[in-house]
Amino acid sequence: MDLKGKTVAITGGAQGLGLAMAYNFAAKGARLALIDMNAERLRAASDSCEKLGAEVQTYAINVAEEAEVEATFQSIARDFGSLDALINNAGITRDALFIKVKEGKVVQKMSLQQWQSVIDVNLTGCFLCGREAAAIMVEQGTGGCIVNISSISRAGNMGQTNYAAAKAGIVAMTVTWAKELARYGVRVGAIAPGFIATEMVTSMKPEALQKIEAMIPAGRLGQPDEIAMTAAYILENDYFTGRVIEMDGGLRL
Repeated sequence: MDLKGKTVAITGGAQGLGLAMAYNFAAKGARLALIDMNAERLRAASDSCEKLGAEVQTYAINVAEEAEVEATFQSIARDFGSLDALINNAGITRDALFIKVKEGKVVQKMSLQQWQSVIDVNLTGCFLCGREAAAIMVEQGTGGCIVNISSISRAGNMGQTNYAAAKAGIVAMTVTWAKELARYGVRVGAIAPGFIATEMVTSMKPEALQKIEAMIPAGRLGQPDEIAMTAAYILENDYFTGRVIEMDGGLRL
């Protein structure tokens, strides 16, 4: 896929990895549909991408709400006349131990709210946006590509029962969709980032960041634009589908 003139929707597109991907695709001449809950950040992201010459539309929604997602993708198809790619990037964390034990007694449990909120946004949101994007791509008859953002935490990570389950589910959906949608010319891939220098990560305590960097064979955090380059590779390589690219600097949790 040549990204010039193509319409790319990005969830979580107003910040972090989503914004880095928006910049990368804008520089390649893509038209951008940026989706995020933060309307103020969406406006700033739109302004920045327009300065790079991109055509941009923004949509402030909650990706976990089915009606909002359905209406948004209908608007994208109407506003741009087509949809060629989706980056399923929106996600949250609500980290906590499954159960917290002190002196042999359980003093805290991961709450249902902590579990459900992460599943709703990270897994259900990915499902809803992927479903609506795929429906448009199939009906327009020109194929397309969906890139889902997973995580190396999908293999299991302490304090992240909810997040790990969601990110593992995303990989399973990626493989399933790739098999189901190949006949319609729609490719589906995933990226599993490690520790990337987003605002959320770099705001951690310096001593915590030092410990993390010491664990990474590459010796540093990844950069958001390195994930953006990976997403662009998947979009541009028409033989890539049904696989996950791990971008973790060699780290294994």
